[in-house]
Amino acid sequence: MRPKGSAAALEARRRVAERLLGQGQGIRQVARAVGASPSSVKRWSDALQAGGSEALKAKPHPGRQPLLSLRQKERLRQMLLKGPRAAGYRTDLWTRSRVAEVIAKRFGVRYHVDHVGRLLHGLGWTCQKPERQARERDEAAIQQWREARWPDIKKGAPFHFCGGFSG
Repeated sequence: MRPKGSAAALEARRRVAERLLGQGQGIRQVARAVGASPSSVKRWSDALQAGGSEALKAKPHPGRQPLLSLRQKERLRQMLLKGPRAAGYRTDLWTRSRVAEVIAKRFGVRYHVDHVGRLLHGLGWTCQKPERQARERDEAAIQQWREARWPDIKKGAPFHFCGGFSG
């Protein structure tokens, strides 16, 4: 299993091991000192003998480069904070498909809507569903009902206990 840490931090650990091995310390002693397994230190030692100090250098991570740069992601975050209306939408609700459209228009990059969720999560955004309310909702009528009718209903309601306790 790969240890935690950035590529630079792991390379620094290998460099410490290189220095200790160069001082004549044993593989087990170096492994304890740098917090690695003896088999890893042995592999590093073999790499040093075969390829020199260059062999312990951090290697680039394989895989596709991100489509948006860090600067572009920050610009996207700023646009999202301004809200969907500022981006030309009629409602104040960001959806993954809307965000994908904004990314395509502003940055010329196409993301699948499923990946947009991962991208948003990486920017610190979370999924939020708005509460559903009827368009015809009348707040004044609701408040009047709560004050006038609800207390009478509440007083007259019989109390039923349906608990799962046993004595």
